Amino acid sequence: MNHPHFYPVGTSGEPWGETEIEQWRSRQSRLRRYDRDVVPRIEALADRFEKVAYGELDYAGEHYTLFALRDRDFDAALPTALVTGGVHGYETSGVLGALSFLETCATEYAGKLNLLTAPCVSPWAYERINRWNYDAIDPNRNFRIDGPAREATALIELVGSVQTPFLVHVDLHETTDSDANEFGPARAARDGKDYETEVIPNGFYLVDDCENSQPEFQKSIIAAVEQVTHIAPADAKGEIIGSTVIAHGVIEYPLRTLALCPTITGARYTTTTEVYPDSARTTPEECVLAQVTAVRAALDFALRYP
Repeated sequence: MNHPHFYPVGTSGEPWGETEIEQWRSRQSRLRRYDRDVVPRIEALADRFEKVAYGELDYAGEHYTLFALRDRDFDAALPTALVTGGVHGYETSGVLGALSFLETCATEYAGKLNLLTAPCVSPWAYERINRWNYDAIDPNRNFRIDGPAREATALIELVGSVQTPFLVHVDLHETTDSDANEFGPARAARDGKDYETEVIPNGFYLVDDCENSQPEFQKSIIAAVEQVTHIAPADAKGEIIGSTVIAHGVIEYPLRTLALCPTITGARYTTTTEVYPDSARTTPEECVLAQVTAVRAALDFALRYP
């Protein structure tokens, strides 16, 4: 169902200009701190991993260094894996899941694969608990080398600097109630469109690439995560967020067409996790554990079937 414009920025039917973007920015408040929440955990991991400063952001005088952690010695004979969190900064368990994986499980893969992790791709949005960056741009629709989101282009440059080919990329996300009551309406207003009601799925699901479908890979992740949290069922149309459910808890997108993050490595195995943190059936700790479990299941499968 389409609804007429109701977001409190902009004029119905008219895309935003700089004036409206400034109005939108004025509504954003710093609610948490990247330098206090995320960076100290990255620093603490620097005794085990090489800390890489792979980009700089400066938004109206607020400065952010983009950090990744990588194995100190990349072995050309081993497969390489990328784990990304916080592409959408408001998706908390993605950031915390990437960090928790490094802190608790990553050593299990030493000597088995080369690991590169970017735990918080969008720190400005992390602090505002928002989907977009400072310029009201969604990084996860702009993973192009010439794209407008520095969060995305910096990560592309980091991946391009890696000399070994990637086998697997796990991109950690959430689908939240705020997608329906804030970010969906904001996107429609920004683009001068009516808002189409979204039904938020109740549970964990995965997004596969319809141009590089890996059904057994996705199935293995769902089976592991199902031991931690509930899997989202299909709606009455057999869909999750408007896409046909192709397997239990799995939908597909044309990732390259949409310029989504998992396209940047060319890996054989890619997945986007989607945790539902607003469910009464889960907890923040369980959401983080679901992300860690998904990463482990993905890496384990990729190592078994390289």
